[in-house]
Amino acid sequence: MAGQRAQWKGFIKFGEVSAGVALYTAASTADRIAFNTINTATGNRVNRVFVDSETEEAVPKESQTKGFEIENGHYVIIDPDEIAAAVPESNKTLEIEAFIPCLDVDDVYFDKPYYLTPDKMGSDAFAALRDGMRKSKVAAIARTVLFRRMRTVLIRPHGKGLIATTLNFDYEVRSSKKAFEGMPKIKIEGEMLDLAKHIISTKKGDFDPAAFDDRYEAALADLVKAKIEGKAIPKRKKVEVSKPNDLLAALRESAGMMKAAEDKPKRTAANANAGSNRPRAARGAAAKTASPKDTPHRKAS
Repeated sequence: MAGQRAQWKGFIKFGEVSAGVALYTAASTADRIAFNTINTATGNRVNRVFVDSETEEAVPKESQTKGFEIENGHYVIIDPDEIAAAVPESNKTLEIEAFIPCLDVDDVYFDKPYYLTPDKMGSDAFAALRDGMRKSKVAAIARTVLFRRMRTVLIRPHGKGLIATTLNFDYEVRSSKKAFEGMPKIKIEGEMLDLAKHIISTKKGDFDPAAFDDRYEAALADLVKAKIEGKAIPKRKKVEVSKPNDLLAALRESAGMMKAAEDKPKRTAANANAGSNRPRAARGAAAKTASPKDTPHRKAS
């Protein structure tokens, strides 16, 4: 990828076939607005300093090491060289262990995506792997050492190349059973379910990432611009929170049925009034022909 530095270079191997590949970051937060910590008294940037938790004295970098807490306030010291020696040796090879259906991996295991491209040599082997996976509708599971750690990687066809997504290990993913264990057992049926399905059907669409803007980042950009130009800080728009009486009423309103329900009685009343005009007119005509003693007397209201 022109203009971008590869995060990792190595080989991808399937069977006895191998090809040179390069990994490039697919998602980055580098373009987000970043703030520095400033000393309000001097206007200077503040540097981070590590301080001893007991003596409160600054600790220089050469006096710092790693430690694992075995009990409160007691640590086993681990030298950085010992940590480096524990890292598995890297042979710079993404060894494909299995091809699996594309939807077999729950996306809760997805960590970070990387674009996987051919690295000059071995482009034919790379294209054969990409097209074979696409035709077979499979993804590949591979393992290698990435960024000083053994990682499991999910590889899928993506455009002209492949996309490699590092996967969280099983111990890193929290159980969904524990997350949902407190939820009551509720089964939605009848009109409520039909309304929910109707609302969903009217809101169907396609995912377009360009249609979703980062409102927080845009607000920060406006704030920074206003401060630079000496203008008034943009005011936050007031959010009107709806307060539906109950879920069913909210579903009906969302489905556009509340208005129809409100209009229906009005039409019924109008029809009733229109129908009652004829008997009233007939009674008026009969009253004219009736004798005075037959006409009932009414009090003026």
